[in-house]
Amino acid sequence: MREIYEIDRLEEFVEREHDLADCVVQGLDLGEVSFDWGEVRLSGSMFLGCQFPSLAFQERVRESGALIFPRLPRLPYNPYRPSLYSRAELMKGWTPEEDNSVDLQIYNHFLEKGRHRPHVMEALCQRLHDHAIDDALLDLLEGRVDPGGEKKVVAIMGGHGTPRTDPYFRKVVEIARDLTREGYFVASGGGPGIMEASNLGAWIANADDAFLDRALTELAKAPIYSHPGFNEAAAQVRDWHPEGAASLAIPTWFYGHEPSNQFSVHIAKYFSNGLREDGLLAIARYGVIYAPGSAGTTQEIFMDAAQNHYGTFEFVSPMVFLGEDRYGEETGLYETLSRLASGRQYKAMLSLTDDPAEVVSAIKKNQPQPFENKNSVT
Repeated sequence: MREIYEIDRLEEFVEREHDLADCVVQGLDLGEVSFDWGEVRLSGSMFLGCQFPSLAFQERVRESGALIFPRLPRLPYNPYRPSLYSRAELMKGWTPEEDNSVDLQIYNHFLEKGRHRPHVMEALCQRLHDHAIDDALLDLLEGRVDPGGEKKVVAIMGGHGTPRTDPYFRKVVEIARDLTREGYFVASGGGPGIMEASNLGAWIANADDAFLDRALTELAKAPIYSHPGFNEAAAQVRDWHPEGAASLAIPTWFYGHEPSNQFSVHIAKYFSNGLREDGLLAIARYGVIYAPGSAGTTQEIFMDAAQNHYGTFEFVSPMVFLGEDRYGEETGLYETLSRLASGRQYKAMLSLTDDPAEVVSAIKKNQPQPFENKNSVT
């Protein structure tokens, strides 16, 4: 059986020359490609949302044994998109006076067509879109579309409502900055609060240390995401330092009332919050850091613990808790998790601290390990 080959960039398409048999071609404008199509092998190939030179050409492609998934009209998003989003793409149409951004248009469409129970065509389009994001995210993390090769992902979780003036906001900025300088690739849930602090820290990793105070002073003018100057303050920080270092944001339109933060280079935005949450934890092979948060963060803690407990992805990785009061006496979560992990491989990879430097040290010291308890079912 031939291997299925996925093509989502024109240069890959051209490299295949005249052999597209058993290929999946996604989201490309094929009118830009000069081929003698009469010589191209198309048996078993699939074209997902591609643009063709003409309807007659599409018919010839079908007659050659290919399957065409059509472009779908009247959607503010592309279900077959071949790449992740960028900040500029999602913010297109936004001004300080009026938000007519692509991001908001998609969110409004999501609400109108059914956030919880969309009709069958809309549900199919959303799932095709989220699959395309999965595929593009894998391309990024495996080093096919970004310099630096395979990414050493560390995720940072915490409260979406944490103000920019909160001491833990600053601590997370420092942690993300220092991890990025150490060669790790920071990922967040892509929203405000601790998520913004994570991507901001990565963004300023290639700035001098003094820039942190300047950035936080500006952001403090609009400390929470409901403040009317929230986006403008972030834009000012980006203008001061326009060539920031790369990181990843994984937000969702399920919580589309929260603005996507503006400091990530790569944005994997999903319709399904379940796919988004599970996926963010799954890709964090080099560890997850938990800043203070509420019920959502607590849910993520135990989702991550289950992945480590059962070796869901064949490895275990560190869980680092930032906030001795929050995860100690206030909630008892760290003690509970430590008891749960008793006798398990990941017990030694748990840590609790209030010191950003100790968080970074814990990530560096505890590299991901292959899961060893494969026969355990308890």
